[in-house]
Amino acid sequence: MATVEIQGLTKRFGAVTVLEPTDLAVADGEFAVIVGPSGCGKSTLLRMIAGLEVPSDGRVLIDGRDVTDAAPADRGLAMVFQSYALYPHLSVAENIAFPLKVQRRPRAEIAARVAEVADTLELGALLHRRPAALSGGQRQRVSIARAIVREPKVLLLDEPLSNLDAELRVRMRHEFARLHGRLGATMIYVTHDQLEAMTLANRIVVMGGGRVEQVGAPLDLYARPANLAVARAIGAPGINLLPATVSATDDTGIEVTLADGHRQRSIARAPADALGSAVTIGIRPEHLEPDPDGPFVGAVELFERLGPLSFAHLDTSLVAQLPGDRAVTLGEVLRFGTAPYRVQVFDAAGDALPR
Repeated sequence: MATVEIQGLTKRFGAVTVLEPTDLAVADGEFAVIVGPSGCGKSTLLRMIAGLEVPSDGRVLIDGRDVTDAAPADRGLAMVFQSYALYPHLSVAENIAFPLKVQRRPRAEIAARVAEVADTLELGALLHRRPAALSGGQRQRVSIARAIVREPKVLLLDEPLSNLDAELRVRMRHEFARLHGRLGATMIYVTHDQLEAMTLANRIVVMGGGRVEQVGAPLDLYARPANLAVARAIGAPGINLLPATVSATDDTGIEVTLADGHRQRSIARAPADALGSAVTIGIRPEHLEPDPDGPFVGAVELFERLGPLSFAHLDTSLVAQLPGDRAVTLGEVLRFGTAPYRVQVFDAAGDALPR
């Protein structure tokens, strides 16, 4: 296990900056998940930590040792790729053993380590097979086994579940959580799937536009996003975002007026000179409650039944969560309200107003 620290890490391709100067510290034994849309710089950041990409500026430290200029093999890291990257002509056992053979470890040690890792990942019955005879989930487990067989200080995972179907993704999320619990290893996991981030991470690093937007525990980011980029990145279905204008302020918060004239309170704070300024309010679908006098209204365009829960998509771009047994017809007009403490408010620059 090890700590990972990056200091001012930057990546430019010619005149294009794909990663702004970035600082980040990952604690010993932590499961950190980097989440963000495609092209935000998250995989570039991971590859620079691994030594597969040369930074334009900045430093990478593993357990306090500067490894910025060290070769990937000398960093004490292992990486699991999206594409599995298994050797098709080798058996599962040979794929797992490959890193140890490169290090010229004794045969007895190699056999013992392969057996131990195979048992951890429930691959014992598959050791004689070749990758072509494995399912996607089995291939990914072999890829993980090969990465951890030499007991790396840090395990890096670059969108490892993106090639799997929905059922396998859920099962493999459980595998990763279980593996982290068993190994206690430091893990840095990159994904664009916020469900993976919310279910796996001790801390989430939200990235957007080549920079870190916010770092924190999953529920902290969910409840208190620092800006619109973080609010959009966390939560499924996504947060409802509506334009509004500040119409009143006092010691308990503010009142905003929506585009259709309805008004809503929030405990967000704003100075008196904010009156009349444009803002964006954010409300999670699960925080909208049926209310005949509520300010949020619209006709149902799509209704999704998902077992115990349902989601109504309204023609006003709102999504509301409802009980699974709620009867709804297309075109039906629904009204909702919400408590002031549930309403996030973001200024014209996209930053969250203090609460």
